[in-house]
Order: sequence, then C-alpha cells, then structure tokens
Amino acid sequence: MKRIKNIIITFAVALGSVSCVSKLAYQEPKPELPEKFTYTATADTASVADLEWKQFFSDPILQGLIEKGIKNNYDLQIALKQVAASQERLKQAKYLQYPDIGFGVSAQISKPSKNSMNGQSLNLFLGQSHVEDYNAAFNLSWEADIWGKIKNQQEVSRMQYLQTYEATKAIQTQVVAAIAQGYYNLLMLDRQLQIAQSNLELSTNTLSITEKMWQSGDTTSLGVQQATAQKQSTELLITQLEQNMAIQENALSILVGENPGKISRTIEMSETSLPQDISAGLPAAMVSRRPDVRQQELVLLESNALVGIAQANMYPALRITANGGVNSFKIDNWFQIPASLFGSVLGGLTQPVFQKRQLKTDLNVAKIQREKNVLAFRQAVLNAVGEVSDALVSNESLKVQEQKASEQVNTLKNGIKSAEMLYKGGMANYLEVITAQGNSLQAELNLASVKRQRLSSIVDLYRALGGGWK
Repeated sequence: MKRIKNIIITFAVALGSVSCVSKLAYQEPKPELPEKFTYTATADTASVADLEWKQFFSDPILQGLIEKGIKNNYDLQIALKQVAASQERLKQAKYLQYPDIGFGVSAQISKPSKNSMNGQSLNLFLGQSHVEDYNAAFNLSWEADIWGKIKNQQEVSRMQYLQTYEATKAIQTQVVAAIAQGYYNLLMLDRQLQIAQSNLELSTNTLSITEKMWQSGDTTSLGVQQATAQKQSTELLITQLEQNMAIQENALSILVGENPGKISRTIEMSETSLPQDISAGLPAAMVSRRPDVRQQELVLLESNALVGIAQANMYPALRITANGGVNSFKIDNWFQIPASLFGSVLGGLTQPVFQKRQLKTDLNVAKIQREKNVLAFRQAVLNAVGEVSDALVSNESLKVQEQKASEQVNTLKNGIKSAEMLYKGGMANYLEVITAQGNSLQAELNLASVKRQRLSSIVDLYRALGGGWK
C-alpha cells in the first residue's frame, strides 16, 4: 500500500508541473453594425421588442390564441424535449473529470493437457488436473485533464444545451408571430366578406332597376345580362372568401395545437390596436436579443471548444489505472482477509506518434469549421439587420398606402351614388354603374388588404427585433 501511495504522489506532482496550459483563447467576432437602423430618425435605445407579447398584443382573443400556441404547439413541444435531452447531457458532462470505476466478479476453471508442462506441474504440486481462479475486484481508470480536453468537452455540452434553449425561444417568436398573422388575416377576410355582401346588395338593386328599365323599354337585354354577371361575380367572390376563411381557421387551429375548427373573434379589423409609436432601438441590442443570432454565436463557441479538443488530442495523455480486490484459487478461502487481498496501480504518459495524419486533419478541419461558423454568424447578423430594415420601410410605406387607399374608397363610394342617380335619370348607362360598383368593391377589398399588411408589418418588426419570447 505504501508503494501505491508513492506512485499516486509521483503522478500528482507530475500533473501539477504540466497543468499550466492556458485555455484556448476565444476572440468574439465583431460584426459591422450601423449606428442606427435605416428609415429611423434617431438612434433610440428603447425598443418595442422589450415588451412582453401580452403587452404588445392587447386583444384578449389573440392573447388566448397565443397562450394556447405556446402551451400546445407541437413544434414548441418538440423543441422543449430537445432542451430536456440536452440538459441531461449537460449534467453528465459535469462528471467527465471523475474516474471510471467498475466492479467485476469472475470465476475460472482451467484444465491443461496432461502432456503439457502446466498439466504435469499441476499434478506434481497440487495433486489435481485443473486449476481454479476466483476474482472480485474494483477497476479504476482516470485521465488527467492536462491540456483542457475534458474542460472543452464540458464546454461543448454547455454550448449545445444553450443552443437548444435559444432555438426554443426562436421557435416561440415564430409561433407568436404566425398566430398573430393568421388572426389578422381572419379579420381581413371578415371585413372583405362584409364588403362583398354589401356590394351584393348594391348589385341586386342595380339588377332590379335594370330589369324594370328593360321591361319599360328604356334599356336593352344586354344591360340586364351585364348587371346579372356583376351580381354573379360578387356571389362568386363571397364563396371564395368563405373558403379562404375556413382554410385560415383550420391553419390557425393547427398552429395552436387543436383540431381544425372555428376561431371565435369579437372585434373587427378597424378595432384592432398595436403600438403605433414603434421604436426599433439599436442594432447592437437587437443582435443580443434575437434568439437565432444568439444561437449562431453559441455554435461558434462550440466550434472553438472543438478546436481545443482536437488540439489536445495531439499532446501526451496522462492516464492512471488501478484495480484491487480479493483473489484466490480456492473458493473456500476466496474472501479470507487479508490473505486474499491484491492491488495494482499503473500510470503512464501516451504520446501519439503516427496515426496516418488523422489528428492533424481533425485539427485543421475543426479550425476550418470554426471559420465557417464565424462567417455564418456574420451572415445571421446581416440577415437580422436586413429583416428589421425591411419591416421598418414596409411599415412606413403602408402608412401612406392605407391613407391613399382610404381616400380612394371614399371617392369611389361617392362615384357609385352619382352613377346610380344619373342612371335613374337616364343620363348614364348601365356600364358606368357596373364599373363604378366594381371599382368601389375592388378599392374596399384593397383597403382591407392594406390594413392587414400594415398590421403584419408591425408584427414582423416586433419579431425581427427579437420580440415574442418573453
């Protein structure tokens, strides 16, 4: 036992003398970021993405749908399972620096040839033709983390866990945005259906007037046909809108983790409210807030740790193995203490010499992969800035489009009234009335679409800035 103690002390001293290798340095890539986003007047530090989604979306119906989505959406549930699995691997990684310990029990009976030296020796010294061996022992194996390989392996597990966590947040932002987009699309379809039904009444009235005028000889059958076609066109549009509405309700139901069905809503598109004074904040803050960008940075940190592992594999490895227990060639005195006790300790440094260039190749590939991940991180940042810029310009442009579309609707509604009055007085033909009604219908449908696009651009900006996971 004293010799074993001396061996352990010797290797402990050796370990202390070589364990001064510093951790592999990591240089954080600094992407080129603008001081402020394009299409913003000032570089405001506040950002609308700092709001929790319950504060950003004030509609109770929409809040309920988002809550269901966060709880029941299958993509999110799968992501959470990945987080749980990665967390288990992270727990296991914390034990990598500890030795492997095993326990084994074995019994062996050997019967050598009688004509062999072993057989004749057994018969001469033991008076038997076979030999028995009974063994019960603990086995220990431990590798000293001289070059930081185990520490880097733990770092890889930690980075992989954090990646799954950020991936879950990224999926939640997408789910929240998708539910909001689907809900606002339903409100648009509701409004377009109301417009179409109102226009159907106008078309019905126009057809009725045209038929009376045809019966009195004031117009031709062509006028009746055109008025009928206008009414049929509106009826077709209503059917299409109802179809699109049912499909959107089904898609939204699936998004919140429920069977396809009706989606209740109690407000109209004109009653929706989202933050209008939108502040984008600073690009640097957006980078640290967006889960997908943060995830890509964690991939880079993981690749840096893998470089450290590949580099450590090229250096000598200090391994200590030991085993001890009880051994006997007779079962009746197998556990006789201390006569049956045995033990051994073995320590050694192993330096790879020639492995067909595999270790150097692994190191070079790991470095190249790290360089690829640096580029991927920069690309993720650039894409994020681009998404914010696109959402900002869309929001500003759609403000103007909504105003112009609203003015056009008012103009064309007045045009319908004028056309009907002139038509009744015989100063306009049926084509002018039908054209006025068709133009007004299209303008109102377009206004509803522009309003929905405006709401969508605000949701897109919220998501692009990193909002939705809080």
